[in-house]
Amino acid sequence: MKKIILLLGYVSVLMVTATQAMAQPVTSAEAKIIAKNVYIYAYPLVMMRVSSRVNENVVTPDGTTAAPINQWGHAKAFPDPDFTVVVRPNADTLYSSLTYNVTKEPLVISVPASKGRYYLLPILDEWSDVFAAPGTRTTGNGALTFAIVGPSWHGKLPAGVREYRSPTGFGWIGGRVQTNGKIDYAAVHKFQDGLKAMPLSHYGQSYTPPKGKVDPNLDMSAPPDQIDEMSAATFFGMFAELMKTNPPHANDYPILDQMRRIGIIPGKSFSLAAATPKFIQDALENAPKEALPLIKTAWSKAGMLQNGWRTNLTDIGTYGTSYLARAAVAYGGLGANTPQDAVYPTAFAASDGRPFDSSKRYVLHFSKAQIPPVNGFWSLAMYNERQLFAPNSINRYALGDRDKLKFNADGSLDIYIQRNSPGEDKEANWLPTPQGGAFTMNLRLYWPKPAVVDGSWAPPPVKRVE
Repeated sequence: MKKIILLLGYVSVLMVTATQAMAQPVTSAEAKIIAKNVYIYAYPLVMMRVSSRVNENVVTPDGTTAAPINQWGHAKAFPDPDFTVVVRPNADTLYSSLTYNVTKEPLVISVPASKGRYYLLPILDEWSDVFAAPGTRTTGNGALTFAIVGPSWHGKLPAGVREYRSPTGFGWIGGRVQTNGKIDYAAVHKFQDGLKAMPLSHYGQSYTPPKGKVDPNLDMSAPPDQIDEMSAATFFGMFAELMKTNPPHANDYPILDQMRRIGIIPGKSFSLAAATPKFIQDALENAPKEALPLIKTAWSKAGMLQNGWRTNLTDIGTYGTSYLARAAVAYGGLGANTPQDAVYPTAFAASDGRPFDSSKRYVLHFSKAQIPPVNGFWSLAMYNERQLFAPNSINRYALGDRDKLKFNADGSLDIYIQRNSPGEDKEANWLPTPQGGAFTMNLRLYWPKPAVVDGSWAPPPVKRVE
């Protein structure tokens, strides 16, 4: 009995201590800093959900990446300027996308043999961290069956079904399948058609996915634009609701303790209007204005700068507690892979330091030794000021090693970056710029060789032609 009394007393002390920790007062200055940091921490979770809602707002898969939850959506053609669901899309793979909900039961995914074709199915939790990456590099090109299970699921999977435990109840598979130009569409479609998804309770049975529900009033604009316009009350309210089914990561306790001091507690709803004292409301109202410029600047300055290209080889794909880096990638490149699967050098300015101007002409020269070293493939993509493809006269938004590039006699390569044609003899190597305004570019190196991942290789500078 004495032990029981002592134990109850110990529990009571813990409860009092926990209550005191939650009730620690916060100053106005502290509240401003915490609110800004929490906005940055929350940004990827909100971005993932806004993006998912846009993607899921269909009755059935419609030949794009759009599909109801727990169903595959397959892009049947490369993205064009009308594609706004994901910023900085690529035009050298066909996307296969699936947003998932495994809060009730696991979801079983079947993948056909790719017959040597490179593919990648990175699985992101709702915080945008890649926690699994089945595909050519990791699991090979043979047939594969795996199940995504929820964070608290306990059970036994059928023989031959590999388990991937999602840290969150919701998430996203942002698949890419190597596509060697439009002539390759039919072969890629066949592989995509072999991708299947079904709840574990229907595994091994005939299964017809349920139809989705369309909300005609849903904002279908680009998710970053939606968040830019989102009120602080909506943002933080949504964030709190999302944490109920998408728990924080195990290393997030320090920021969770800060959150509690301004009244945001994982697993509980939150109303900004009810937050007290008033200076906490003010801090949260001001957080987007304080945090968004930091997020956007962090995106433009992510990684190391070499020859005018910024290459992120550390804080991308998986982030730990690098919350600003995670938010920056969610803003500018949601769905980014880990460096072992893909590296994305980004250029914002020419070798002279001046930002790219679509009215000017530029050349990217690769010496023979500088040709991007990859096991998969590489491409160079063009984006306008909104981080999207822009219309051009030849409908070309990217150029890469599967195009019919013209190499120089010494094995070097010149890519001509300008609004108008560089001449018929150079058009094979022409990447058109937008009709107006600034632009940026991304190299994509799929399954890069060690020289890329360890940073010893870097893209050459982009030079302005006077």
